[in-house]
Amino acid sequence: MKLFIEAVVKFLLGVLIVGLLLFIPAGTINYFNGHLFMSLLFIPMFIAGIFMMIVNPDLLRRRLEAKEKENTQKEVILFSAVMFILGFVVAGLGYRFNWFILPNIVVIIASIVFTLSYVLYAEVLRENKYLARTIKVEKSQKVVDKGLYGIVRHPMYMVTIIMFLMIPLVLGSIYSFIIFLGYPILIIKRINNEEEVLTKELKGYKDYKKKVKYRLIPFIY
Repeated sequence: MKLFIEAVVKFLLGVLIVGLLLFIPAGTINYFNGHLFMSLLFIPMFIAGIFMMIVNPDLLRRRLEAKEKENTQKEVILFSAVMFILGFVVAGLGYRFNWFILPNIVVIIASIVFTLSYVLYAEVLRENKYLARTIKVEKSQKVVDKGLYGIVRHPMYMVTIIMFLMIPLVLGSIYSFIIFLGYPILIIKRINNEEEVLTKELKGYKDYKKKVKYRLIPFIY
């Protein structure tokens, strides 16, 4: 029950905050792209939350935990929060003052890609039951090297980069997209620190890095 209440509160708080950041700058609730994005984001999130609550509550607990111990990760989280706030506000202002609005075809394609990336997100959660929001190694944790983890070492970050770069396009804002381009840089910084921790504390991770050479993009990085 405690986990359920925590999940519901954080979900509703997320809906409220994103809504305020989008619709107040837009000056209206008739911001179609804002409603579209919130539907694409929160409906699958709600379904995934219910599924994890029933099937794997420990995974849900890990996904809700937000207390980060690593200083580098705290910096990444802070800058990510600033990026999201600026990106949403700029998108809302762009709609309000009719700054350059992306064509509908771009919004449609971005919406499809965003939805497909959610499917990959779910697959990563299925493959790695130790997946947490914070950087830590549990006593029973083992290296996952199958499925998407056999292609790149950080498929979750690969998926979130795709998702987050689609957000400003769904919102129809090229200026917001420019702001969100900072996200891959933050993820690279997060990965560098995370791999230092995993190499030291997770048995077999050093060999895994030799087996799977690429971090985010096959044959590139």
